Amino acid sequence: MKQRVITAVVLLAVLALVVWQINTPLLVAVLAFLSAVAANEIMKCAKVENTFIRVVGTAFACVFPFFSSEKALEPWVSSEIWSKVTDALPGIVYIIALVLVFLLAMLKGYAYTTFEDVSVSVFASALVPFGFSTIIRLRDMFQIEQFGIYLIFYGLICALATDTGAQLTGMAFGKHKMSPNISPKKTVEGAIGGLIVSLLLNGVAIILYNRFADFKMDEFAATVLLIACLPVSFMGMMGDLSASVLKRNFGVKDFGKIFPGHGGVMDRFDSSLFTLPITYAIAITVFLK
Repeated sequence: MKQRVITAVVLLAVLALVVWQINTPLLVAVLAFLSAVAANEIMKCAKVENTFIRVVGTAFACVFPFFSSEKALEPWVSSEIWSKVTDALPGIVYIIALVLVFLLAMLKGYAYTTFEDVSVSVFASALVPFGFSTIIRLRDMFQIEQFGIYLIFYGLICALATDTGAQLTGMAFGKHKMSPNISPKKTVEGAIGGLIVSLLLNGVAIILYNRFADFKMDEFAATVLLIACLPVSFMGMMGDLSASVLKRNFGVKDFGKIFPGHGGVMDRFDSSLFTLPITYAIAITVFLK
């Protein structure tokens, strides 16, 4: 417990620093680091023995967030200059190239590299970093920058509040197992409590946003976000369960040990990697019409 508390305090300090520098490349650098570590954790847990695939996959995951926005490197590099790099080729071209490189590596190292290794590595190297990169995309997608930054915290609240609320409610009132074969400690009562806590905290967050932001959130946006809070939070729980299934398939307790007492990057961000992309999808389909 002491180790968990110390790690949590350190993480909060790092989070405060990142929030303070949220409009600088420091945010992108932190997300690049998290993406690289998470990708490597998954490939390591899946026992991908091909060193070339693991190195290339980790490097790809690290670079991915820098291409998520033309404003990613401001104020160090202007958006006019960086956009020439990000727009040079469609993003799908890089994904296709990654898959082809992995398949060629499989052919060369066929004796110890399987198609499952390639599949896991593509998922770890491309889809996981995309989840982290949605933070940058949300930050930079609106003219009213404060709203984009708020949506980042919306996605994080849906994940963290649901997880914490479910744990506390489950400890107090949990009786009916939600998914005993995947995560024996999770209960139906805890899940309901987690959704309620997420809804309440997001309601408070909207009130605080309209109290302190320069540009207020209109009634339509507030209503959409409150209604969407429940399905987004529910998907956060599904992200947590999905990570539990992966760990069971891999035969490991935690994805990594980078956060003493808390596990790896994937152990801490499994729910957020579901809620943030869904928040990004809502932003594109509802608020950018």
